[in-house]
Amino acid sequence: MSLSLSCAITKPISKFHNSFKYQQQKPNTTVTLVRCESKESSEENELLEKRSKLDKGSPVIIIEAPKMIKTAASVPCLRVNSGLVKPGDVGRIVSRKPKDVWAVRLSIGTYLIDGKYFKPLDLAEYS
Repeated sequence: MSLSLSCAITKPISKFHNSFKYQQQKPNTTVTLVRCESKESSEENELLEKRSKLDKGSPVIIIEAPKMIKTAASVPCLRVNSGLVKPGDVGRIVSRKPKDVWAVRLSIGTYLIDGKYFKPLDLAEYS
């Protein structure tokens, strides 16, 4: 997945102070505006489009094993992933949490998994 940025710098804008009676003259300041936009690859756009369609009960497949996993229990437990969650595991979305974290029910339990570690399961791909 590649990410490229393009930036455009506009003309500097000078900010002048009125010449009313100031006890101390303030120096002129220059402000430069920079506008950056990301140009994501088409593969990432497709994944983001599919991810926006995720809802409760949507099937997902783990594409990369997270180093740390956190249980989605009322008292969560954070631990090192020692082979519990592996690439290829299939689960279902239980709920969405802030910052692209999802509660995913797997065969071994329900875990909070970052969205970069899974993708929506498309049955047409695997048949």
